[in-house]
Amino acid sequence: MNALFDPKAPKRAVNVSVNEDLLAQARALGINLSQTLEGRLADLVREAKAKAWAEENAEAIQSYRRYVAMRGIWSDGLRTF
Repeated sequence: MNALFDPKAPKRAVNVSVNEDLLAQARALGINLSQTLEGRLADLVREAKAKAWAEENAEAIQSYRRYVAMRGIWSDGLRTF
């Protein structure tokens, strides 16, 4: 499976604005801000790409579902379970 992003790509410094109290609590808990942000960004990108893929392929998915509803799947007569 292809990676969502290149984990070996260089890091880039960016400026972000964070609620001061939330930042203080996160630091007190030892939460790695960069790692947390990168992980959450990866989740959001993955979700957005999955949603876009589903929308782009909705017609084919519906067509396949109609086919299976009418004819079943090819292995129906072969399964022993």
